[in-house]
Amino acid sequence: MQPDSSINIISSTQRITDRRPDSVDLWETAHTLGFPAALWRLPNQRDKHLIVSFEKVLPRVAADLDELPAGFLISPFDNLNTDTQSPDQTLFLRADLQAIFSAENQADVKAVSGEMTDRFWQAWHSLPKPQPEQPSNSEMLTVLSDAGAEALYVRNVAEAVEAMQRGEFRKVVLSRTKQVQFANVPNAVTLFDKLCQAYPTAFVSAVSIPEKGQIWISATPERLVSIDADGIFRTASLAGTQSAFEPDGTPKRPPEAMWSQKEIEEQALVNRYIIECFKKIRLREYVEEGPKTIIAGNLMHLSTFFTVDTQAVRYPQLGTVMLRLLHPTAAVCGTPRDVAFRFINRHETHDRELYSGFLGPVNIDTTTEGAASNLFVHIRCMKLEGRLATLYAGAGLTEDSVPEREWQETEMKCQTLLSVISK
Repeated sequence: MQPDSSINIISSTQRITDRRPDSVDLWETAHTLGFPAALWRLPNQRDKHLIVSFEKVLPRVAADLDELPAGFLISPFDNLNTDTQSPDQTLFLRADLQAIFSAENQADVKAVSGEMTDRFWQAWHSLPKPQPEQPSNSEMLTVLSDAGAEALYVRNVAEAVEAMQRGEFRKVVLSRTKQVQFANVPNAVTLFDKLCQAYPTAFVSAVSIPEKGQIWISATPERLVSIDADGIFRTASLAGTQSAFEPDGTPKRPPEAMWSQKEIEEQALVNRYIIECFKKIRLREYVEEGPKTIIAGNLMHLSTFFTVDTQAVRYPQLGTVMLRLLHPTAAVCGTPRDVAFRFINRHETHDRELYSGFLGPVNIDTTTEGAASNLFVHIRCMKLEGRLATLYAGAGLTEDSVPEREWQETEMKCQTLLSVISK
């Protein structure tokens, strides 16, 4: 995709004379002005990226990777417009200002020229000069009790298992929430940096949505759709969960991981779901690798990887088409999808909001090779509203599920973030 020739990209160095911006003060400037912002780091990379949108109310769009300008998408689990029955409820942050930070936090900043950019830099210059970091208890947190949560979740899992044993559906993913309270309002960039350090193979992000009064922070291991500058499409199936550590705390070796029949079948269902999507568009030329055991933070999963050369198969729109076919995937919803979706709506008492949707940069220049799009399933995430954080976790259920074990799986998944942000 070619950049919009009407946009004049300028270097921030034309405006900055006294200091270089870092991720914290660009994020804080956006927050001060009420501008949405997204901060992310791709798996197995060191550079961090930040964009700021100058639209205070974000547009809701259909996620068309071939038509959207450079920016960042974040979609709810249910992104269907009830009036039009079209999946056009994805939020889009246009990259009005874009920064890339090296491992040393040195910034390369670009922005569209105009009045809003001038206003942004004026606000940036007005920020207090950075002070030496002082010890703080802002990240001390308290887990808020929810006495009936475990009993309700176990009961719902038992109902799901009975329904699957009757043949009503084959898999469903039931989620739950866990709330924690910080002593003071935490610094989102600090939490983001902690997750980057702890989980180098995850897609780590922080997305500020001022119109909702929310910041969403995540470290997700699950790629949904990506298209690189050479037109290589990638997706993956990820399911099945176990601890990455032995009971004595010794790390497990992935090649020696033992998987139960339930976990193997759960992953196979997600795998078949992707292949069925390929069949719907009569695509046969794909490479399949796996399943393999992968480590995602404190957990292990089974994953299978799919690759397609869109130029070789002459299918440049494959990313957009597969995104609409895949979401919500069997890994976060179930199979058959419509039946599982209805079961979720009847039994989950919370609104998933942006949990188990998808998010990531689209048409962003990440290298000298050109623009790429990288979208991930929004799991291992939390919603931050002031001092209150809501964590989300789900478990994939089959007819062989044991309700109490599924509750423990969601506890382990909550620890992906809690074990890092509480330090």
